Amino acid sequence: MTTNRTKATHPHAVTELCEEGSRLYANALRMGRVARADAESAPCLTEFALLHPDPDDANWLRPVPPGVALAQRLNPLEREISDRRRRSIELADAFEPFMALSAQAAAPTHAITVLEGLDRINAALDLATAQCRTEMLTVQPSGRRPERRTLEGLERDKPLLERGVKLRTLYQHTARHSPERLAYVDQIADGKVEIRTIDELVERLVVCDDTVAFIPIREDRQVALELRHPGLVRYLIQVFEFMWNRAVPLSAGAPYETAPDGITEIQHSIAKLLVEGHVDEAIARRLGMNVRTCRAHIAKLATALGSGSRAQLGFLIAQSGILDQKP
Repeated sequence: MTTNRTKATHPHAVTELCEEGSRLYANALRMGRVARADAESAPCLTEFALLHPDPDDANWLRPVPPGVALAQRLNPLEREISDRRRRSIELADAFEPFMALSAQAAAPTHAITVLEGLDRINAALDLATAQCRTEMLTVQPSGRRPERRTLEGLERDKPLLERGVKLRTLYQHTARHSPERLAYVDQIADGKVEIRTIDELVERLVVCDDTVAFIPIREDRQVALELRHPGLVRYLIQVFEFMWNRAVPLSAGAPYETAPDGITEIQHSIAKLLVEGHVDEAIARRLGMNVRTCRAHIAKLATALGSGSRAQLGFLIAQSGILDQKP
């Protein structure tokens, strides 16, 4: 009888047979049996039915062949696997009619995609431009535009014109005095290009056909939204058309001419924003000019109305009725 036995740890799973149980089961397989007293240190062997009583001598235990023991444990698993496979087939059959309906519908697209970084924004714009077939609408708030950006715009727009795509672009009035923008206009001058200017604009906007639109969501323009929801795109087209109908064609002459009341159109726009409570910086940003130019117009407006202070200027604008004369 073995006296130096490894201490066994119980309970445990059959897949984690203890060292003592493994040793005794291996000995039983080699010898054909093992003493019942020796097997007491590994009760897992009888618990897992790896040993059974010797029919000829109650003091001994005989091993169950490993193939038989394995089959006894695999059978329930195989039944469970079979049941799960049958269940998966039933689920697939239940959803098959709906899958067929889904396949008949138009391929889904992401209604709103967040584009982070100029590289990703430009890549999405390039793809949308390449797929544009009818018309591209753009709103371009004024501001100094580096020559590199002007060249990028030319490279993107010329293929559109060559394919017969119509371009309509809205700038602010101040763009009429921007050399970069005027140079861009000269480069793309074509019957399929229409450009108008307006005093105020919303943020930048690009719409390709009636399929996709792009808008920035951060002032540094490092993050943009790509919109493909039909309702959203239609709404943005309506916004563009509203501004387009109020805008002045670039070929119609300067919109800064002095009106009969002695106040220019741009000064009417500034007066409206002053009455609404906007500060100089906000007015300059919305009208696409620098703050110094904006303040110069405010000073001329104050002189025309005989105002001696900023507070009085707001009162005189409201009292004069000049805002009632503008649409």
